[in-house]
Amino acid sequence: MLLVKTLLKSILPMVAVFAGSQVAHSDTFGTSGNEFSIDFVNIGDAGNAADNTTYGAVPYTYRMGKHEISQNAITKATASGMANVTVGAWTGNQPAASINWYEAAAFVNWMNTSSGYQAAYNLTFSGSWSMTLWSSGQAWTAGGTNLYRNKDAFYFLPSENEWYKAAYYNPAGSNYFLYPTASNDVPTAVTSGTNAETAVYNSVASVPALVDSAGSLSPYLTMGQGGNEWEWMESAYFSPNHDGSQLRAARGGEWTSPELYLRSSYRDSLVPSAENDNTGFRVASVDTIPEPSTYALLAFGAGVLMWARRRR
Repeated sequence: MLLVKTLLKSILPMVAVFAGSQVAHSDTFGTSGNEFSIDFVNIGDAGNAADNTTYGAVPYTYRMGKHEISQNAITKATASGMANVTVGAWTGNQPAASINWYEAAAFVNWMNTSSGYQAAYNLTFSGSWSMTLWSSGQAWTAGGTNLYRNKDAFYFLPSENEWYKAAYYNPAGSNYFLYPTASNDVPTAVTSGTNAETAVYNSVASVPALVDSAGSLSPYLTMGQGGNEWEWMESAYFSPNHDGSQLRAARGGEWTSPELYLRSSYRDSLVPSAENDNTGFRVASVDTIPEPSTYALLAFGAGVLMWARRRR
């Protein structure tokens, strides 16, 4: 028993640290030879208040893509059956860009349908993309009726509130940072890397960085929500989402942006058919990965006990 007590004394503090962290989980997509993974982080603290700019309040838990979607992901999804999504401003693990809102939504739909879930967006392609609103009975209603997103979708483009919370909210203090680098200080502009309080902006780089080397992390451990590429929001620039062709919001700035564009107070708008080499996207998801609970810790402890008994 002394061995067991010693083990628990040393392991439980580590478990406590694990339980309080935002652990990344990967979902895998694609067919044989074209598999790829997308890392998601849990966004908890459901029911948080909005920032004084009125953005950021989300009454439910969800997951946010840790990185921007890469060109690699688009290439492998296309090889696995996704159709009518044409991008290619950059290559490899650089962000997917020159992608319009409908194409980003089509990628999300493919993520859903290739995984056995309901498509998020009611899209039609006939030489170009268009979108029909869902009926009120089919629409997402968590946090308010959203006629763009289907209620049964598993993956989706982040709404502006979802994106804003993941970028700027500080769960430790229930406040919002000015920059998506867990700080109110102006980030250091870099060409790439993951050092604290850095971002890829201000024309220090001549091209966007790889999506997993795009600056420091937000409090929820997302990367590159400031700089590298503008990111499409699911949300209409002028809410609510009531017309499939209305302007969409974009946030975060890109690798040539001035510091102003990285701030929580700055947002831009684009027509959904716009394609620019400085605009990409990330994806979000329903939260199905619970944070470690008492039961999980008990199960972990039971495993330790069984191991210790076998060692006796």
